[in-house]
Amino acid sequence: MIASRLSNDQTAKLALDTNSLNGLRQSAKDGSPAAMKEAATQFEAMFINMMMKSMRDATPQEGLMDNQQTKTFTTMLDQQMSQNLAKRGVGLADVLVRQLGAQQMGQQALAIGADGVGAGAAAPGIKGLPTAMNAAAMYQGGAAAAAATGKAPPLAATTESGRVQAPHVRAFQEKLHEHAHAAEQTTGVPAKFMLGQAALETGWGKRMIKNADGTSSNNLFGIKAGPNWKGKVATAVTTEYVNGKPQTRVEKFRAYDTPADSFRDYARLITNNPRYEKVIANGGDAEAFARGLQRAGYATDPHYAAKLTRLIKHSLA
Repeated sequence: MIASRLSNDQTAKLALDTNSLNGLRQSAKDGSPAAMKEAATQFEAMFINMMMKSMRDATPQEGLMDNQQTKTFTTMLDQQMSQNLAKRGVGLADVLVRQLGAQQMGQQALAIGADGVGAGAAAPGIKGLPTAMNAAAMYQGGAAAAAATGKAPPLAATTESGRVQAPHVRAFQEKLHEHAHAAEQTTGVPAKFMLGQAALETGWGKRMIKNADGTSSNNLFGIKAGPNWKGKVATAVTTEYVNGKPQTRVEKFRAYDTPADSFRDYARLITNNPRYEKVIANGGDAEAFARGLQRAGYATDPHYAAKLTRLIKHSLA
């Protein structure tokens, strides 16, 4: 029923959709008050939807209704509610309309020199759209192009919940984004979940296990070197929990030539080892993914799942 309403109501096109963004870009270029109002309303709907998603993520999701089907329909409901609220208005659209109007007047002034010839170049981006909408439009366009080529989509300017990432988080993500995307194609686990785990295991890359010569082992996931491992090995002091109590031990860990090798080995581990079947099955939910890893015995820290969930949701999601 919701899908039918969305298809029949042209004003219900989501700004998060690539085609809708392209339409908004063309409308905004017209410069008419109606076009600017439509663009601003769609952006307001996107903003409301992001807030609702953030609130959903912060609410415990347990019980009989906690399943993928329920989450899918809840997402659709939130999108429809966002559109309905945006039509009534919460004030953001009016502010954007004023900004769009001011930008249009400024561009016209720049375009008219003393002799009637253009006196300046327009600012980079999509003409007629405010900065935040520009970022969303460029990200969506880049994501569509990346999907067509199989490459990793560009990183968004903010997280899905609208937060700006800390510099060290952004740097870590930019460095490993391509490798995480490749592992996502193999495992089905979202790249940000694996980036979160790598961040937890290495302290955002600051506590990477070292080789004997002081170089990095590139072991991003703390995978130990068991008797079947035939590759390079790095030795390090680590903390293991036995019956809930921490113990300091010296363990052997796998070492890799590159971070990409670490992601590939991690992908093989969780896809080929039967222990992690349920982890893969719950790859669409951060908390279920983290709990699955802990139940499967990935780490002995009794708080591993909680730490990983918090890191993913508050730093990367």
